Amino acid sequence: MILIIAEKAIAGRRIATILAGKQLPGTNEGRATRFDFEREGKKYVIVPLSGHIVDVDFPAIYKQWLGTDLKKLVVAPIQYNETEKSISGLLKKVAPQADEVIIATDSDREGEAIGLEALRIIQSKNPTIVVKRANFSAITEKDIKDAFGFLSKLDLDLAESANSRREIDLVWGAVLTRFLSLISGRLGNEFLSSGRVQSPTLTLIVDREKQRMAFVQKKYWQLQALFEKEKTKFNALHKEGKFWDKDKAEKAVQCKEPPLGIVTGVKKKKKTIARPLPFNTTSFLRAATAIGFTASRAMQVAESLYQSGFISYPRTDNSVYPKTLDLKATLQELRKLPEFLAMADKLLKRPKLVPSSGKLAKDHPPIHPVAAVEKSKLDSQYWRIYELVCRRFMATLAEDAVTENLAIEIDLNKQPFVATGQTYLEKGWKLFYPYSKATEVLLPGLNKGDKVKLLKLDMLGKETLPPPRYSQGALIKAMSDLNLGTKSTRAEIIQKLYRRNYIEGQKAIVPTKIAFAVVNSLQKHKSVVVKPEMTANLEKEMDRVANGKKSKQEVVGESRQLLSNALLQLLESKNEIGSAIRTAARSDSIFGPCSGQGCEGELLARRGRTGKRFLGCSAYPKCTVTFPLPQKGMINILPERCEDCGNIMIKVIGKRYRYKMCIDPNCKSKENWGKKKDSKAKRQEEEKSSPSKK
Repeated sequence: MILIIAEKAIAGRRIATILAGKQLPGTNEGRATRFDFEREGKKYVIVPLSGHIVDVDFPAIYKQWLGTDLKKLVVAPIQYNETEKSISGLLKKVAPQADEVIIATDSDREGEAIGLEALRIIQSKNPTIVVKRANFSAITEKDIKDAFGFLSKLDLDLAESANSRREIDLVWGAVLTRFLSLISGRLGNEFLSSGRVQSPTLTLIVDREKQRMAFVQKKYWQLQALFEKEKTKFNALHKEGKFWDKDKAEKAVQCKEPPLGIVTGVKKKKKTIARPLPFNTTSFLRAATAIGFTASRAMQVAESLYQSGFISYPRTDNSVYPKTLDLKATLQELRKLPEFLAMADKLLKRPKLVPSSGKLAKDHPPIHPVAAVEKSKLDSQYWRIYELVCRRFMATLAEDAVTENLAIEIDLNKQPFVATGQTYLEKGWKLFYPYSKATEVLLPGLNKGDKVKLLKLDMLGKETLPPPRYSQGALIKAMSDLNLGTKSTRAEIIQKLYRRNYIEGQKAIVPTKIAFAVVNSLQKHKSVVVKPEMTANLEKEMDRVANGKKSKQEVVGESRQLLSNALLQLLESKNEIGSAIRTAARSDSIFGPCSGQGCEGELLARRGRTGKRFLGCSAYPKCTVTFPLPQKGMINILPERCEDCGNIMIKVIGKRYRYKMCIDPNCKSKENWGKKKDSKAKRQEEEKSSPSKK
């Protein structure tokens, strides 16, 4: 019997269907599932995992936060514990009957480590079993049959590289989280999370906010003219651009009389707008967040589309299609869909398909479609991501866009103005990829010496702008540039910062007061914890494990020593750091003035003896005003007051819901919360395990 290990249920079912040549019902054993079939006279059993079925953790004696010496925790032993007993039990049950095991988990570091977990469980019951590896980048019939026709070996170095990351992140996360939480008194549900990648990432966000706060706006003025020629109106700006001297701008604006301009020059220039590169994980996430997805949600959807066999593996650094990828066959597949038929035909008419190409990496191919799926069979979020991937693929095969850029110079009573226009000579890839708009600015046909009528001349007062806050896409790009985390972990790191109430805002990320307190305290004492160089160096060391140049034990040991040095430095300043965080926490917990009659206290977020959170007056016991708070979700205080009762309004943000409410449970506006209806609908959409509609 041949035992096959798949990474997740949806992938296992699809692999079983392809290899068996038919749909298989599957047999449930507790929370585990198996697929049995025969192929070419051999018996097969496929057991899907649920991702990691073994967790890394410390022995039980280190569980108590208050009684554990952090210096001892740095060097504490690490255990690998089975967490999915039904699945591990099924593996142990079928292992003795198997002659061979084929690891068919995702072909990357994490997949290799997950496969090794299952293998070690199997080998505990069958030490001599033959081990093979199936590597694939898409779960299509061709890819799966090719992978199982050319089996390789399990890459133990790659698996140990992933395990070294798990062990390092466990130790760093546990030690730093407990340190910050203990010294600030933030225990239980209010603990302060920290980590090897999380802290440098949070520092990027806080430092950007500091730049914005320190930015000194500078006033400037622009002169904007509205001209007309043969009933066609167009705008032009003064050639000076920004006037930093208001007097100079006011002097220049006198040129509006008489209201007649003369064209002194016409410049035409062709510009090529290069087609986009194939999607790697970073560019995919930037594009997905630009159309409204969070980074973590985009990855969840892409992963599910991959497991269903619709797109290729979504975790890759590659932006060069392999020569083995049949571009025409992929376009023929997209022709099956009415949304892409005309576009695919347009590309197939080209004499040769030459895709754009970027950085070549030795992992999976760029993200691309591998099978057609009808729009009606996908939930809306899954279709949007699938369509994004399909359109990006076609855009990489299309021609560059070409524009004609026009600059018309106009003399308005000895003041120079310039009108700029742009028209597309060839829209090229822009026809396939509407996420990048093809903007045109049309100007009338003008020649040197022509006269144009001035309709309006405005002197616009403006101010310079601070650097923008990070969007999720921009933050992922910054993390990638600094080698913070991996393509597989960056989206989850950002999501963790949201869950821990360090950041808020989806389109523009804003750090909270607690985030400022944590980062400022660590920066003040020059801790390596917030420096991206530290994390990047550890990433390089883990790459050396993957390449077989270093052992997991060496790299984990060196990281423990680095953490030990950092901890000693932090312990010397624990009182000062703790005080700063407690002060910020108190400031962050103030919702506003108490509504009690004659009370001058403030409403503070508190927790009762049972752990439930509520608002209570700072003047307690003199004032006993309290309001209940939702027990789940992050709470943001809104600037507006309740229209019905004048009380404080809050926004509650959960993992799969968000809603606004008044804090007063007796307010009639409570009838309009809409929590149950809105969040339930969204949750039902997002929690589906498969992209296909039921």
